[in-house]
Amino acid sequence: MPLTYAGKVGVEEHARGTREQARKVKPEYTRGDLRRVATARHQPEAELIQMLLLEEGVPSTLRRSAGFDVPDFLAAGPRDVMVPESGVEIAREILRESEIQSSPDPHGESYPASRRPVAVMLIGLLVGSAVVGLLIWLVMTVNN
Repeated sequence: MPLTYAGKVGVEEHARGTREQARKVKPEYTRGDLRRVATARHQPEAELIQMLLLEEGVPSTLRRSAGFDVPDFLAAGPRDVMVPESGVEIAREILRESEIQSSPDPHGESYPASRRPVAVMLIGLLVGSAVVGLLIWLVMTVNN
């Protein structure tokens, strides 16, 4: 099904379901590759974000976040909300107005900053390992 309504123009036709949703989409927001604009904690939250975007004419789709593509999770597990490139800016503005945190764009400037917590965790692991090694060495030298 196309993202925009391709039916008869000027004819009164009752729309239901996906046809009604397709009529809300603005064609100028349907161009380009899909980009992640938000990550929801579970499917109902992701669908709420989708409906917020659709009310402003921005089409979106959902995908399971990396590492959580397990069918047994059903509606649980994080979801990425994806929109076409031409709708990314308006989608981020809508999310900002709704006080929903948007996800950093992996192709933008903020991506390396999201790696900082991983580096801090690795440094903590190295320091912790060094402390444990030092304690083991001290116990071994005291016992001998």
